[in-house]
Amino acid sequence: MGSRASTLLREEEIEEIKKETGFSHSQITRLYSRFTSLDKGENGTLSREDFQRIPELAINPLGDRIINAFFPEGEDQVNFRGFMRTLAHFRPIEDNEKNKNAATSEPLNSRTNKLLCFAHDGWCKHFG
Repeated sequence: MGSRASTLLREEEIEEIKKETGFSHSQITRLYSRFTSLDKGENGTLSREDFQRIPELAINPLGDRIINAFFPEGEDQVNFRGFMRTLAHFRPIEDNEKNKNAATSEPLNSRTNKLLCFAHDGWCKHFG
């Protein structure tokens, strides 16, 4: 499974995701492997149902809000890039320049961006 994940994700995509999110190369490839294992339709996207199959989210009282964070209003699928952008908001707050959003010049995981992201009914509208 690990080799499948690394062959489908191009090196330049990994580098772009690293710059945008602050995740390391190994974290991105590991998360891509998890993403593909959750992608039951094997179409390169995840649905709400794919997330609901995760036992930890299914029993979490905030599970629906967490799942909603991955989907822009009116959307029912998320690709790997959108998945990674949303996960970046859950990263610990750091003082670094690695994962800045070009629109706000702040890291995706800054306090301000986290508040903006989750203040809008669970979706990061300014990143969609």
